[in-house]
Formats: sequence, structure tokens, C-alpha cells
Amino acid sequence: MRRRSRYWSVARTVAWRNLHLAMRSPALLLPSLVFPLFFYMAFAGGLSTVGGLPGFDYYNYDAFQFVFVLLQSAAFGGVFIGFSIGADFDSGFTRRLMLAARDRSAVIVGYGIAGLVRAVLVWMVVFAIALATGMEVAGSGVDLAGLIGLALVVNVAAFCFAAGVMTRLRTLQAAPAMQLPLFMILMTAPIYVPRNLLEGWISTVAKVNPFTAVVEAGRSLMAGDPFHVLLAFAAAAGGAALLVIFSWRGLRRAEAAG
Repeated sequence: MRRRSRYWSVARTVAWRNLHLAMRSPALLLPSLVFPLFFYMAFAGGLSTVGGLPGFDYYNYDAFQFVFVLLQSAAFGGVFIGFSIGADFDSGFTRRLMLAARDRSAVIVGYGIAGLVRAVLVWMVVFAIALATGMEVAGSGVDLAGLIGLALVVNVAAFCFAAGVMTRLRTLQAAPAMQLPLFMILMTAPIYVPRNLLEGWISTVAKVNPFTAVVEAGRSLMAGDPFHVLLAFAAAAGGAALLVIFSWRGLRRAEAAG
């Protein structure tokens, strides 16, 4: 019991420090808020006529784009916390934390908690703005809870990937190694139109992209017509489980490096 108490004490301390720094330095928090708002306004506002294309059978284009932006912000929210890990490695703070903590995984868990809290705050703001600008929600409260659940799993998976990269490379200069793979996965999913309207190589890639199942299930939940939700959760949770192992092995490397 005492060991568990110490573990969560370290995790809470790391989470609180990160959140406190973000509140005192808005520049750390603004990118995770500005990016999803920019994408939502650009996609939903600038491309709203796409909703009138033949074969586009989703009930509302704003909601269609909101789901993608929500999941995208969940993924990038997990990655953005990797910047904090890298900066703390550069300053030597993370190494001091690992020396002080008996179970070093508590340090990583603390960063993950901070990333999750920051992501939820962003979702609340984006959702409020989407509703204020005319987005219609067809799903029930249970459907929306399922959508948020998907976003939470995506956030955890993205964070574990970022933590795994940063604990291996241990410098903020490794940021592109976190961002580029995630960007490629997100941008090869059905973003602007449903998958049945995609053509060429992007259609082929979207079919095998596991994030496609997550986006399509999220949109079905927003529409109140759940479709392949279990498949989406299995894809997201399976990826998260593999990335937990990836981050754990990265932590072991960081410990061995001293």
C-alpha cells in the first residue's frame, strides 16, 4: 500500500508540474488548442459544400469534420506532451526525477495524466465552438460517451508512442520523429469525404489504415447509428497496448543510459 501511495504521489507531482507550467506559459498550451480549431474552421467552414456531393450521405458536414478533428486533437495532444518530456530531458530535470523515483514508470504516467487533462480541456473548447457555429449532434449521450472513449484511447496510444520515442532519443530535437509517423497515419484516413468517395492510391491506403476504422466508428456514433464500434475500439486498444510496451522498453533504455 505504501509503495502504491508513493507511486501515485510521484505521478501526481509530475502531472501537476506540467499542468502548472502550461497554465503559466500559454505558449505551451496554445498549439494543442489552436491546431484543432484551425482545422475545424478550415475543413467544416471552407469545405462545407462537399456535403452536397452525390454519394455523401452523412447527416451534417460540420459533425463529419468535428469527429476527425476531435480524434486528431486526441492524437496530437498525446504527442504534444512528448515535447515536455524532451525539454525536461534537455534540461536534466527528467533524469533527476528518475533518480528520485523508486519506480520510474510513475514519471511517465504523470506526463500521461497531464496530457490527458490538457486534451480534455481542448475537446471542451472545440465542442463548445462547434455547437456555437451550428454543428448538429444526432447521437445520444451514450453515443457521445463512446466517441469520447475512442478519443481517450487514441490519446493514450499517441502519448505512449511519443514517450517511447523521447525516452530513446532523450532530446527535444527528436520532435519530428514523433510527429511525422502520426501525421502520415492521420492524413491517409478519410478526412474530407467518406471512404466510398475516395479515389486512387489514397483509397487503397485508407482501406488498410487502422485509424480509418476509428474515424468511421466515431462518425457513426456522432450520427446516432453505431457501426463497427467494437472493431474501432479493438484497433485503438490494440495499438495502445503495443505502444505501452514500446514506451516501457524506451523507459528501460533511458534508465540504462543514466
